[in-house]
Amino acid sequence: MIKPITGFSRLTKKEKIDWLAETYLKNRPEDVAVLRQYWNEDSRLQQLHDEFTENTLSNFYLPFGLAPNFLINGDLLAIPMAIEESSVIAAASKAAKFWRTRGGFKAEVIETKKIGQVHFNFFGNKQKLEQFFKATKPKLLEAVKPITRNMEKRGGGVLDIKLKDKTAEIANYYQLHCEFETKDSMGANFINSCLEKFAEVFQNEARNYPDFSSEEKDIEIIMSILSNYVPECLVRAEVSCPVEELNENKDLNGEDFAKKFIQAVNIAEVEPYRAVTHNKGIMNGIDAVVLATGNDFRAVEAGIHAYAARNGKYSSLTHASLENGIFKFWIEIPLALGTVGGLTSLHPLVKLALDILQQPSAKELMKIVAVAGLAQNFAAINSLTTTGIQQGHMKMHLMNILNQYNATEAEKKTLTQHFTKHTVTHSSAVEELKKLRNS
Repeated sequence: MIKPITGFSRLTKKEKIDWLAETYLKNRPEDVAVLRQYWNEDSRLQQLHDEFTENTLSNFYLPFGLAPNFLINGDLLAIPMAIEESSVIAAASKAAKFWRTRGGFKAEVIETKKIGQVHFNFFGNKQKLEQFFKATKPKLLEAVKPITRNMEKRGGGVLDIKLKDKTAEIANYYQLHCEFETKDSMGANFINSCLEKFAEVFQNEARNYPDFSSEEKDIEIIMSILSNYVPECLVRAEVSCPVEELNENKDLNGEDFAKKFIQAVNIAEVEPYRAVTHNKGIMNGIDAVVLATGNDFRAVEAGIHAYAARNGKYSSLTHASLENGIFKFWIEIPLALGTVGGLTSLHPLVKLALDILQQPSAKELMKIVAVAGLAQNFAAINSLTTTGIQQGHMKMHLMNILNQYNATEAEKKTLTQHFTKHTVTHSSAVEELKKLRNS
């Protein structure tokens, strides 16, 4: 029977691994060797990675790739992507190549407002609370001046604080709904620091507010935290061209291609089962760039998926139209990103990724990320409505299958050539490998 361990976090990395090997890995030396195999030879660099999180045992690698030829607002960029899924970077690159000769991608940031909330219970008269809030709001803003001073120098800071009555949903529940501009920083720590100061001052002021009863003076702070739902931190990206320029498929003219493409998008707009997979493909592109640039892909995912359901039904993040002979395809998504602070100044590959992107501002990075999502979706729908998704995807996946069966370089070369003319499936790849080895 396995016994709980105390003080695990205080053990050295070697002691943690020894305990893991003894307790869960049956002391298999090959498992410990795998952990050590992924350590960086540079001890200072390894220590840096160790200190990104807690109880670190090793590093977990993802491929760091590049999708070139993205023409965005007239600038030609190569986009770094960190992702393990086959065909994502190839598909993005193909879409970039297609649109580069058709005017490229246009992108614009619509808004950059971020949200944080102080959640609290108030047991008393709503009108008195509103009067108290009105009197206290200037004090709240003044109290965070030491926190906001540097942000304000960069053009950011607290935009507004609003009192929201949520008692219709939960008895006695109210919010301080706070709006922020954080410029090139993602701003999580900045926002949370402001919110906690708001909560402290709000609670203290209530205790001394003469118009409150003793019960009303006892405001109960539940929590103070930023929101990863940022529907007012929006970016839009689009592509468009005359419909006759959609002529890459010899079996489908431009107008027929556009109509079929638009119908596929329309299905994702009305059918949640399709919309989830449709949007997951968009996130393949978005997450890969968010990861490569050291941003929080989990926060981005949560915010974007919430936005996809903002009208009460989960729906497509992209849209398409054909009007007056012009095909248009676009995306509008919320993105809270940063290019300063956090991993952006620590992780060597993140710093390199930002160098590759020519040191973008947060707004510029928002545009790049939105374009990556749109390109990924265009490539996916293009495949789905013409050749089918598996033809391209499984050919990219072939190498994973061959590596799983320890194929030699010669075997890989022979089978790659074979599957240029045959459909790839897992079983067909294994069967052809067996034939090759038995010949």
